[in-house]
Amino acid sequence: MSKIKSVCVYCGAANGSDPVFLDTARELGRLFAEEGVRLIYGGGGVGLMGAAARACAEAGGRVTGIIPDFLIGKEQAFEHAHELIVTKDMHERKRLMFERADAFVALPGGIGTLEELVEQLTWVQLNRHRKPVMVLNAGGFWDPLLALLDHMQLSGFVNSARPVNLLVASSARAVLPRLRAAIAPVPEGELHGEREIEVAERM
Repeated sequence: MSKIKSVCVYCGAANGSDPVFLDTARELGRLFAEEGVRLIYGGGGVGLMGAAARACAEAGGRVTGIIPDFLIGKEQAFEHAHELIVTKDMHERKRLMFERADAFVALPGGIGTLEELVEQLTWVQLNRHRKPVMVLNAGGFWDPLLALLDHMQLSGFVNSARPVNLLVASSARAVLPRLRAAIAPVPEGELHGEREIEVAERM
């Protein structure tokens, strides 16, 4: 039975308009530390990403930041990450995030967060990997996306026999229990083995 050892968190480099976004990011970071789950994220020290990483590190958790060199100044590379990896471009950043994570969670964010989330959903839809993909729907932020996915299915663009396998958590505390339940039946080799390497090379 596979276990959650690390989770990649996608989220914004801004705080957002609702205080619940920042509070949720901090709570998730602390929970990862308490549960011994490594936080994999985009390496920035600002916005929700900085808040989640700082909360995790300050609570004694393990943090891996992965950031492309051109964003080091713009996103203020996080100084408390236990491991900070600087990549040459976004493609390498996303590939390393995929390789190092057992699951993916998207907090509120902008276009970059949406793009990263949709890419993982696409790979799952194409049966390229079985790592769980989740949105943490703080303050109902992801409601419009969830409605759009339903609309796509009703309009015949998502096969009802293969619905979009997107997990939804309404609170930070719901994240790890749902991810653990989703990952339990996935063979360890599909998380960290030859299959994963093959997928990463094609991303």
